[in-house]
Amino acid sequence: MMLQSPTGPFRTVRDLLRYGVSIMNEAGAFFGHGIGSAYDEAAYLVLHSLHLPLDTLEPFLDARLTEAEVNSVVEVLERRARLRIPAAYLTQEAWLGEHRFYVDERVIVPRSFIAELLPQHFAPWIESPGKVARILDMCTGSGCLAILAALAFPDATVDAVDISPDALAVARRNVTDYELGDRVRLVQSDLFDGLEATRYDLIISNPPYVDRPSMMALPKEYRAEPELALAGGEDGLSVVRSLMRRARSYLNRGGKLVVELGHNRAALEQAYPDVDFTWLTVSAGDDFVFLLDQDHLA
Repeated sequence: MMLQSPTGPFRTVRDLLRYGVSIMNEAGAFFGHGIGSAYDEAAYLVLHSLHLPLDTLEPFLDARLTEAEVNSVVEVLERRARLRIPAAYLTQEAWLGEHRFYVDERVIVPRSFIAELLPQHFAPWIESPGKVARILDMCTGSGCLAILAALAFPDATVDAVDISPDALAVARRNVTDYELGDRVRLVQSDLFDGLEATRYDLIISNPPYVDRPSMMALPKEYRAEPELALAGGEDGLSVVRSLMRRARSYLNRGGKLVVELGHNRAALEQAYPDVDFTWLTVSAGDDFVFLLDQDHLA
């Protein structure tokens, strides 16, 4: 698709910000990757493209731009709006809180409620964070949760597992960027199949959990992501069931399993009516992340 960039009328950051909002709204762009509106995403893309601080828009609004700067920003804005490419793929970065991660089309754009819970060490369910020695991040993708786990539990080693070698290549770059290669081990495996007889104090996972009807209705921005990292089978629980069935054998006594499963709480509780799930409170409520002790996985 050829993109036409009408750079003539654009002179300032304010001009480009207005244009970005207009074309994203016109194109029906979807915002589900951590930025909630056309204005916020346009501001992010403009500031990033101009190599300006991402949290400092106001002083630059009326700054006059060179023709080359205008052309580069317009190209990014139009690719976002016309082609519906996620902003993170255009900038090759994504943020979880204050932490930046490299991303590209080989991985889904990081977004996980588990990232909110790691700095608090899943209190009060983990009573002694300093005793957590081994952590498993299943379905690691870009490696973001494995890295955050290593930062939150500085005395622990972390195994970061994914079936996709492409995803692990991205994760390797992030692990290197955070200088955690001595504590975060990347493992290519179909869930637990390639793991040794290792036991962990904590298993975390943000697995594929989108059910089949929802996969068919995803907006273009989500369809740009690897299907392997999204599709969770007919009811969204295919990978979650495997975790429920097998995690007990990989947990130490008293170990915890923490899983994010999107909007599938009702389906999960219907599938496991006798399991006493602990639902953790995150910014969106208490329906998205569950915790189980090792003995509850019998």
